[in-house]
Amino acid sequence: MKFKGYVQVYTGNGKGKTTAALGLALRAAGNDMRTYIAQFMKKREYNELISINRYLNEYIKIEQFGLPEFHHTGEEPSKEEKKCAMNGVEAVKKAIHSKKYNIIILDEVNVLLHFKVIDKKYILEIIESKPENIELILTGRYAPEEIKEKADLITEMKEIKHYFKENVQAREGIEK
Repeated sequence: MKFKGYVQVYTGNGKGKTTAALGLALRAAGNDMRTYIAQFMKKREYNELISINRYLNEYIKIEQFGLPEFHHTGEEPSKEEKKCAMNGVEAVKKAIHSKKYNIIILDEVNVLLHFKVIDKKYILEIIESKPENIELILTGRYAPEEIKEKADLITEMKEIKHYFKENVQAREGIEK
């Protein structure tokens, strides 16, 4: 399937960035399109991972590149965090040039860049080298200006009101 692929960024402090990207992958699967998702900074069996592997693995491949827990303390990222991130960057490059996928999603990559787990140059290189017929989606808070400048579409999720402020914990099947 040939189409012009664009660069989309889903950012902001509101809920729904990953969910929007997954929704796009779900819509694409209904059109026999294939999506590769690299989830940065994640290494858990989230329900979206379970669902995709159970029902949609013919159309959506999802891999995680992170540690089980990510706690930013203002310190330099660990060598292990950096290694996981670079493994993800290499997997994305391979997926982009494999000609298997119509859509590539870099989930939470903006947060990864914000905390300087990897240098922006790697993601900018991915954007620059992306074939014209691949849609590229970058999610996560704190999208850097350099990434925004390269984007064709930017959606900012803005928190207006959130029940977490009332001590509601993440609920199975809704937030996790």
